[in-house]
Amino acid sequence: MATTPALALLRAAHPRQAVGTATALAAAAAVAGRPLREVALMLATVLVGQSVLGWADDLTDRGRDARRRPDKPLTSGALEAGTVWFAIACGVLLVVPLAVAHGRRAATAYLALLALSAIGDRLLHARPLSFVPWTASFALYPAFLAYGGWNGVGATTPPTAAVVALAAALGLGVHVLLALPGLVDDHEEAERSLPMLLALRTGTPRLLLVASVWTTLVVLGILIAGRTVGLT
Repeated sequence: MATTPALALLRAAHPRQAVGTATALAAAAAVAGRPLREVALMLATVLVGQSVLGWADDLTDRGRDARRRPDKPLTSGALEAGTVWFAIACGVLLVVPLAVAHGRRAATAYLALLALSAIGDRLLHARPLSFVPWTASFALYPAFLAYGGWNGVGATTPPTAAVVALAAALGLGVHVLLALPGLVDDHEEAERSLPMLLALRTGTPRLLLVASVWTTLVVLGILIAGRTVGLT
């Protein structure tokens, strides 16, 4: 069955990761006591932002995906690169005002984390410092949550150091877990990301266990920190 350009564009946006991240941030906003319209704004902003990152990632990885994943929209011919660039442009034009609707400081934090994710993935994806854009971008999520509010009416104090540190640790765990399925191909192409270096020392099954436990403990830590020291 032929894939329509719209469906191919949706697949290229990494929809599971986009929906998962947007849902998690919207849930965090709801737990923080934000009104429904702010929760909806959070959901929309992160969904668009993550879609832009997904499209950018597929453009960056076209050459590698041609060798590994010929079924992906850009490598199978179901989607043209020009269409993806147009989608990215539209997404940026949409995510900027959505971010600004949260307030100036919240918008700065969110747009900075998008830039860090996109540029860092392009420059450091196959290097030992591959974890840097993940930890740095995740560390900005608490600021986005804390400062955000309808028309910028959010907290005036920065997020607590504990929550920021735990968010950065969560970024490390997510990075390792998402990298694990592709480590065999990474090894064949002599890539040396942090997950690859760790897997070579521990073995992939053990690394999966450690990363899963790490991520679970960090999530629990975030929940505890949110109930004790608070977000701000």
